[in-house]
Amino acid sequence: MVAPCTRAAANHAIIRWHYSARTPRGKLACFGVWEHGRFVGAIVYGRGASNHLGRPYGLDQVQVAELVRVALTDHAAPVTQMIAATLRQLRAASPGLRLVVSFADTTQGHHGGIYQAGNWIYSGTTDPQTLSYIVHGREIHGRSLRHLAAARDPDETAEAFVRRTIDPQVRAIKTPTLKHRYLYPLDKAMRRQLRARARPYPPRLEVNARA
Repeated sequence: MVAPCTRAAANHAIIRWHYSARTPRGKLACFGVWEHGRFVGAIVYGRGASNHLGRPYGLDQVQVAELVRVALTDHAAPVTQMIAATLRQLRAASPGLRLVVSFADTTQGHHGGIYQAGNWIYSGTTDPQTLSYIVHGREIHGRSLRHLAAARDPDETAEAFVRRTIDPQVRAIKTPTLKHRYLYPLDKAMRRQLRARARPYPPRLEVNARA
């Protein structure tokens, strides 16, 4: 059975069964999965890390969502079937939603097999590297610091702003983050619009049930 669940239940699943062990911030749509009365995980949608997730497709933020976590323990039903059930419920609850985006992280050996089986559109990869900063010994995503710097001084770089106001020893690092991007249109017009973006599915990198 797939049904909406609490954020606390989703957080429990993510901490125990997702490689990131981190629940995204912001507004989330959380769905729990039960088999024979046993809670086996959660599938979670959100706005994603980017404030411009829908821009390449001519959509605003209320028209697009990101599948941000698939956190499951041992289960019998196919993951694609579980995701399909959540998509139906998400679409019914959010009539203005037109597109769902998800990413398969190659650094975890993922190639997106669960999306390929669900007939998602593959549109290529993200940038191969992400710029982050070490601030007082802690890694912070570059996007967060760029937003902070832009709000204070649009003409100053994120690194210069942090060095001047927070940590004189700040340093930039590049982290490999190549991800496969998959798109699931929720209406026929959106599917037609995205047809030109379709690329051949990438092959499996390695045996990994959580691809």
